[in-house]
Amino acid sequence: MARSPCDLRVLLLAAAVAFIYIQVRLFVTQSHYADRLAQAEKSENQCTDQLRSLIDQVSTQQEKIVALEEMKIRQDEERVHLKILIQDLEKRSVQNLVDNNVVPVAAVVVMACNRPDYLERTVESILKYQTSMASKFPLFISQDGTNGEVKKKALSYTQVTYMQHVDFEPVRTERPGELIAYYKIAKHYKWALDELFIKHNFARVIILEDDMEIAPDFFDYFEAAAKLLDNDKTIMAVSSWNDNGQKQFVYDPKALYRSDFFPGLGWMLTKPTWIELSPKWPKAYWDDWVRLKEVHRDRQFIRPEVCRTYNFGEHGSSMGQFFKQYLEPIRLNDAHIKWNSEDLSYLKEDKFLIQFGKDVSSATPLLGSDAALKAHNMDVDVRIQYNDQEDFERIARQFGIFEEWKDGIPRTAYKGVVVFRYKSSRRRIYLVGPNSLSQLGV
Repeated sequence: MARSPCDLRVLLLAAAVAFIYIQVRLFVTQSHYADRLAQAEKSENQCTDQLRSLIDQVSTQQEKIVALEEMKIRQDEERVHLKILIQDLEKRSVQNLVDNNVVPVAAVVVMACNRPDYLERTVESILKYQTSMASKFPLFISQDGTNGEVKKKALSYTQVTYMQHVDFEPVRTERPGELIAYYKIAKHYKWALDELFIKHNFARVIILEDDMEIAPDFFDYFEAAAKLLDNDKTIMAVSSWNDNGQKQFVYDPKALYRSDFFPGLGWMLTKPTWIELSPKWPKAYWDDWVRLKEVHRDRQFIRPEVCRTYNFGEHGSSMGQFFKQYLEPIRLNDAHIKWNSEDLSYLKEDKFLIQFGKDVSSATPLLGSDAALKAHNMDVDVRIQYNDQEDFERIARQFGIFEEWKDGIPRTAYKGVVVFRYKSSRRRIYLVGPNSLSQLGV
């Protein structure tokens, strides 16, 4: 049966519509992909630009690295030359300070860091009495770090040899919360003492800090003590400090004692002692380390009754610890004792043990919990026994002396005995440990 022309027209129209629709879809799809292709091409161009920029930056950085490496090489070379120059200047400075005809008693080193005003006060105090004895006691300032004002101040003194300890290695404390200052101080001390004892070959060194003033007889005292230190191997060091040297607890500027407790704060040691200590020097808290029994090994320290140094350092690494109560009231000796005319043989171990034992045993014993109160009403030397550290601290608190112990030893103690004057008088108060009398041979 033949189709009508009308049906054919409908089919052709439908085919045309379908064709147009397909063409439109193809056009839309092509347009969409053309847009995506253009976007991709744009992104590729941006990536290419960024890559080129990164390559340029890397190239620039490489050039900077090369330049920095070359600068470092030059700086290393300059540092070597500068070190040689400093060593030469230091050597010449030491030679200028030391009279070839005079054997130095001891080098004197002021340990400094970042307090130019304190340093000035300390050095001016030293030069007041050191100038006439410069050949016997050549003076050094050892600075830890790079503080410009301290360096400028130190270099302004022509009578002084300047040393600088610079260490850029990060400090790693052994326990959380510790102050890194104590680690830096210990490292500085070791470096400075190695320089003076090993490099410059001094027989003895006196160590001061940048917050101290000295007494008029400071150098005479250490000159006389040097002979004792050399001849008595039971003495580890000589100090100019008394922890209980407050005005109310001292009387006799000539009185010296042996002590099992290292006082520090202006002290002298010998080269053989430093050679022993240097290899095992601690990372921090060097002074408490010296106070350990395993370090001083039954050796004692010489200390004066009246201090030959005064510590004015209210602000420092110790944050002014104990300053108002214990340091500010210290009496600095103002009498010029002719120490070279004094007979110090009584400080030799055997003689001192016997005489000190007699002095302690002859003191009137006071018993009971009110012993300190009884002492106020006595006109003679007295001794009060303590049973343990807690008991000692209780009695010490009643009198106002230092309560602190280190490694089982009270501050200033000899054979467990702490002695001090009563209200600036001749009277002595002896705080005696449970085993002190037997250790003294009483």
